[in-house]
Amino acid sequence: MSKLYIVPTPIGNLEDMTFRAIRILKEVDLILAEDTRTSGKLLKHFEIGTHMYSHHMHNEHKTVENLISRLKAGENIALISDAGTPAISDPGFLLTRACIENGVEVECLPGATAFVPALVNSGLPNDKFIFEGFMPDKKGRQTRYLALAEETRTMILYVSPHKLVKTLVEFGTYFGEDRQICVSRELSKLHEENVRGTVKEVAAHFDKTAPRGEIVVVVAGKPVTKEPKKSKFSGEELHE
Repeated sequence: MSKLYIVPTPIGNLEDMTFRAIRILKEVDLILAEDTRTSGKLLKHFEIGTHMYSHHMHNEHKTVENLISRLKAGENIALISDAGTPAISDPGFLLTRACIENGVEVECLPGATAFVPALVNSGLPNDKFIFEGFMPDKKGRQTRYLALAEETRTMILYVSPHKLVKTLVEFGTYFGEDRQICVSRELSKLHEENVRGTVKEVAAHFDKTAPRGEIVVVVAGKPVTKEPKKSKFSGEELHE
């Protein structure tokens, strides 16, 4: 039975590649890569000679039908992205859904992804959280911020380095300058940095130091205000 393998790749440190991921990439008939030039360096490092095919956000709608046909014909295919787990703010969802709809088995390997270490590094509550990925560029951005301003769970966002300062200003507007955040930069790499503090403090840091590299921002949720309980007998408020 043919299978689609979703294979995470390192987000920066090649030592985070798993033995299983290397084996699968060597055994499959075809590797779908977001950027064959970027992935070519990874495959060369691990001596993987499997043929690659370009599969990215600009062509995935056109290639899905052909890939399903190849899978049904008996080929095993692996999907990788430039870094991290495919389909997390990267191509992968359309093909995965098509496989499920056509009875093709899908197996996702565990592995590297940026938002999990960023969440844990932040020191913010992680028992409940939401992953927002990238915010809309223009249309719908304000609407999304207004909804997130009422969110009580910890929020995780991906932000491009050239948009970070602007985004932190927007955080101050919609969440308040005292909201706790953590900006994680270059996770797993040599110059990894985690800047924690209030929106105002973190914004001041990046006003002085231009942000570079891949960035994940973790934002504390809106504080929950507990309503005082009332006695059903006397109507008096009970304070815990």
